[in-house]
Amino acid sequence: MTITVPLPQGSYPIHICRGALPQAGALLSPLSCRRWAVAADDTVAALYGGAVLDSLRAAGLVCELLTFPAGEAHKTPETCLALCRQLARQNFTRADGLLALGGGVTGDLAGFAAACYQRGMTLVHLPTTLLAQVDSAVGGKTAVDLPEGKNLLGSIYQPRMVLVDPDCLSTLPRRQWRCGVAEIIKYGMIRDPAILDELERQSPDWSGVIARCLRVKAALVAADEHDTGVRRLLNFGHTFGHAYEAAGGYGAYTHGEAVAAGMATILRWQLHRGDHVTAAYRRLLALLEKYGLPHELPLTGDGLAQYMGRDKKREGDTLHAVLLRAVGEAYIEDIPFSALREVRT
Repeated sequence: MTITVPLPQGSYPIHICRGALPQAGALLSPLSCRRWAVAADDTVAALYGGAVLDSLRAAGLVCELLTFPAGEAHKTPETCLALCRQLARQNFTRADGLLALGGGVTGDLAGFAAACYQRGMTLVHLPTTLLAQVDSAVGGKTAVDLPEGKNLLGSIYQPRMVLVDPDCLSTLPRRQWRCGVAEIIKYGMIRDPAILDELERQSPDWSGVIARCLRVKAALVAADEHDTGVRRLLNFGHTFGHAYEAAGGYGAYTHGEAVAAGMATILRWQLHRGDHVTAAYRRLLALLEKYGLPHELPLTGDGLAQYMGRDKKREGDTLHAVLLRAVGEAYIEDIPFSALREVRT
């Protein structure tokens, strides 16, 4: 199955195919790059690096594996600089390509390196986690974290192709699987309630769920590539979620755990304000419980405030908050920062 992300400066395909990883070389061959750097953290490199290199070489492509330490704590400017220096020492040029092999951290980090190195080299994503397959590998957002906040240094740099191989999920730790489910729940809450219907089944069709999420993501990115309007709906739960991550030192909680709690927190804020979102909140809580995700995290409102104040969605004294009217009906409202600080976490 192929889903296209239609953009004015160049559309690109998302290929969803079991066995796409060992076919990576054949799928990349139509692109102009004949030499590829495969960027992966040390965990994913051990699992899949050899198979990807073998596939590329079998297709007549030249490739090198570049690695870095795993984990959100290493999604830093220093790691990005080290990756760019590896590219330089291996004499890669802007005519070559970079294949981001891994989860959301790898996609963000390698994507930002591809955007910066020699002012831009061809980028392809091969996401290996559920979160990256349904969300972060598509749309061009790249970034690294600063001690002052998450994703504060980055750019929007679109890939030329995304290869989604559901077979990669067989090696995914359960906690990381739940991390991806949180983003899937987000898609159902903001735009496509049928996703939640599927999640509520005893045995969801995960390939179908991935495709539904990607169709929503592709449509929102096509409508608002640079994240200044409707694409902001994808940030549901992320204002509090990113603050939870930063306040936890980028190690206490996964991104999905933080977003899960962030979705519940913003809906509690709406309930406190008097919005009629009780049904949406109850449905969210039931899904979070089913999939072992938190609806709150042990941090105080004051502890979150300093990180929320640096959120990219803040302009002046307001935040572009993503709220719900009902399940599947998200909207954006500019809310005074002081009002969100009053949330009961």
